[in-house]
Amino acid sequence: MESHQSYAAQAIQQLHKVRFKDLILFEDEDYLLINKPAFISTLDDRNDDLSIISMARDYVESAQVCHRLDKETSGALLIAKNPDAYRSASMQFEHRKVKKIYHAVCDGIHDFRELKVDLPIYATSKGVVKISKREGKEALTFINTLKAYRKYTLVECQPVTGRMHQIRIHLSSQGAPISGDEQYGGKPFFLSALKKNYNLKKDAEEQPLMKRVALHAQAFTFKLMNQEDVRVEAPYPKDFAVLIKQLEKLN
Repeated sequence: MESHQSYAAQAIQQLHKVRFKDLILFEDEDYLLINKPAFISTLDDRNDDLSIISMARDYVESAQVCHRLDKETSGALLIAKNPDAYRSASMQFEHRKVKKIYHAVCDGIHDFRELKVDLPIYATSKGVVKISKREGKEALTFINTLKAYRKYTLVECQPVTGRMHQIRIHLSSQGAPISGDEQYGGKPFFLSALKKNYNLKKDAEEQPLMKRVALHAQAFTFKLMNQEDVRVEAPYPKDFAVLIKQLEKLN
């Protein structure tokens, strides 16, 4: 079976061909908001020669990313072009004026209606997080079901705080781990689980339909330097769109 690492390496090779300008969803003199591809780190990573910050600084030398998305997570990412814009964004995050919406495909069928998950998160030194009321920091997420399919559910998550892996572990805590998120109990998405009489070629091993955590930062709302509110939506990348299409088809 093709390893997760080799697939990610191939994805990074493809990203070298991507023009940063093609990722931009919104731009003014102070900010860029991009649709971050999966498998690329937000900040410099010693294991990769490509990162969002390096691409952004090739485009605008003084660029600073205002928040992070996990390497596997795609979607809306805010970048400041100058120090004043970065300070303004930082204050908006600190005072919880920024609104972030994520979409995720979860294992199982769930009916979440304005579910409030208020569980403190503790980040270990090994890059894993856990729920800990004693050691954890405040973490709050609101979750709603968008559509239930056979064996899977598309959910919308609005994190109020911005803890590491917050959405992933909060969904897992509700018995709804994200598909493909094996770190927190999710299982790879195989078509054979939904498709009757699913046939593979002889000696072939089935590959997951989506080779990453099924999480996408779908929308981002913030204030420009003139205090105007801006809401930007990030279209699903190809792998997430294909996953939803198959769920609709097989529902």
